[in-house]
Amino acid sequence: MDKIGGIEIRVVGKSGNLELKPDNYDIRHIASILQNVEDLLFPNSKRDRPLITYDIEEGSVRHIFKTSIQYIIGFSAILGQIQDSNSIDFLDIKTARAFESIQELSLQKNYEFQFSTSVKGNIELSINPKTKFYRSENIWVDAEFYFYGVLTNAGGKSKANIHLDTKEYGSLTINTGKDFLEGQEENLLYKKFGVRASGKQNLDTGEFDTKSLTLLELVNYNPRYDSEYLDSLISRAKKSWKGVNTDEWLNNLRGDYEA
Repeated sequence: MDKIGGIEIRVVGKSGNLELKPDNYDIRHIASILQNVEDLLFPNSKRDRPLITYDIEEGSVRHIFKTSIQYIIGFSAILGQIQDSNSIDFLDIKTARAFESIQELSLQKNYEFQFSTSVKGNIELSINPKTKFYRSENIWVDAEFYFYGVLTNAGGKSKANIHLDTKEYGSLTINTGKDFLEGQEENLLYKKFGVRASGKQNLDTGEFDTKSLTLLELVNYNPRYDSEYLDSLISRAKKSWKGVNTDEWLNNLRGDYEA
């Protein structure tokens, strides 16, 4: 069994006039921390991640997480780098977004979040209303992307989107207009498509923000070899070459060049 390490996120603040403690700490804030911690530790594939256990304790509010020590060591290094550089621009998108979410909650509720790990034991990073842990806007630019995959879902009550299952990036949610989906006469589900989409791309790392994708064009995509279609193209091309001496045409094209 892997050796286990721990992360503590201590939340300091007030609920009304009362000092913050587990009895007056709202469940939606607990849910937010749980989701963000998973993205902090495992921003990419979560399918094969190790077990994470959770407890909440007194002392204001202390969120205690335990998992494999190697991930705790890596997270401790991230905390140190953020503290030293006072920036989250070097992080991948999901990790940066998780820190931004905690920063936003700090501003909204006037909370301070104190991060520590079992690697060092002391406070390694503090997020409070005075800190500004947000990504720099100038490193993200508008870009176009092309994706290929199977369309597995389409629709949405308030925001229309499609879900494209790709080999390279997993399932992508791409924003669309409701008018586009209403205008489709055929069922789009479980068919292969090429998608041209706009979104935000990081100038330094080249990665794209999966939350920013918007559909520009949906193209039918079938990569299989179609002999009948190829034969039809050859047949159509023959009409254009009727009466042309191909050997003479090729010699004229080569000019003085000898193979």
